[in-house]
Amino acid sequence: MIRRHHTSARMSQIVEYPSNGTIVLLAGQVARDAALDVSGQTKDILARIDELLAEAGTDKTKLLGAQIWLADIGDFSAMNEVWEAWVPEGHAPVRACVESRLADPRLKVEIQVTALKEV
Repeated sequence: MIRRHHTSARMSQIVEYPSNGTIVLLAGQVARDAALDVSGQTKDILARIDELLAEAGTDKTKLLGAQIWLADIGDFSAMNEVWEAWVPEGHAPVRACVESRLADPRLKVEIQVTALKEV
């Protein structure tokens, strides 16, 4: 069972999980359509994360951690609005979000997550 402490809509400060499951690590995901604004790119990325987690046999209720890179930290609020609508209540992972130059200047956000696949 995953236990979360100090959890808000955005993130948890601590996530504990048992060692008898499988840890699923996704690569950093970027938008399939780089012409979208930061909200659109974030929605696209989170939809892809849902697809990949399902393929691995898990889902966003089993998220343990997330790393988010924004090309412009000024997009923090817009990205968070989409993120917070996507994360199921009570299941926010630990999370870090930083400003960073991304591989393609059209990209506004990249997200990498880790989840648990329970046995």
